[in-house]
Amino acid sequence: MVSQEQRRRQLAREKFLRQQQRRTAARRKARMRNSVIASVLGVVVIGSLALYTTGVLKNDDKSNANAKVSPSASAPSKAPDPCGKPAAGSVKKLSWKKEPAMSIDTSAKYAMKLDTTCGAIDVSLRASAAPHTVNSFNFLAGQGFFDHTKCHRLTTEGIYVLQCGDPTGTGSGGPGYTIPDENLKDASLKGNVYPAGTVAMANTYNAATKQGRNTGGSQFFLVYQDSQLPPDYTPFGTVSESGMKVLKKIAAAGAQPADPTTGNTAPNATVVINKATVNKP
Repeated sequence: MVSQEQRRRQLAREKFLRQQQRRTAARRKARMRNSVIASVLGVVVIGSLALYTTGVLKNDDKSNANAKVSPSASAPSKAPDPCGKPAAGSVKKLSWKKEPAMSIDTSAKYAMKLDTTCGAIDVSLRASAAPHTVNSFNFLAGQGFFDHTKCHRLTTEGIYVLQCGDPTGTGSGGPGYTIPDENLKDASLKGNVYPAGTVAMANTYNAATKQGRNTGGSQFFLVYQDSQLPPDYTPFGTVSESGMKVLKKIAAAGAQPADPTTGNTAPNATVVINKATVNKP
């Protein structure tokens, strides 16, 4: 007959094994869902949960599960946090099953404003060149989807981008739907370079397998320095001169070492989007 003590030990062992299995599964899922941009370039790729447009270069929820992350960041800077405290409020937990119906005027000019803890980042949007993307951002901003969200990744080697747009702050979140790739032959993308000031979608595209097209969600990246990347990520906006100063300030503070679970190299600066708006100037 099994004693109570033996039974207790048996249950403890079973519980430990279940925990280990869950952790292993979580790590595997994180690696699958968090690639941001570009193994094609031979850039160091870090497995991450980012999937949402989450692609930056990674993309968002289930449909964006294999986003590529960017190179690991260098040693964290000792500079003080250049940003202020986040505004009061919390992230909304919102999700939709399909892309919103087209509601923008594709012949009009649109602008996005990201009021962040580090300063305002103004972006001119390319509605005619990337109508699905701009329409989606117009919808999401109107729903308050981006408000109070953290910019969860800063890359400081190989490519130079700040990635935002994930309500979970892990690189795995998104709006529940995906949008098509657009504007991949934009004249600004010369020599496989995304120039400083470009705002583009993250996604889960894998150039090696040619899988993951049209997997943009809500995650996007802002290029603060010319970055060598294949034209696989929808360019849909350009940061203003004043917005570039804010990006440079964030980049100057450096990034943290890669998180062992998500693969994210979070900015040292506390970068939170207090409010995102899209309008016709």
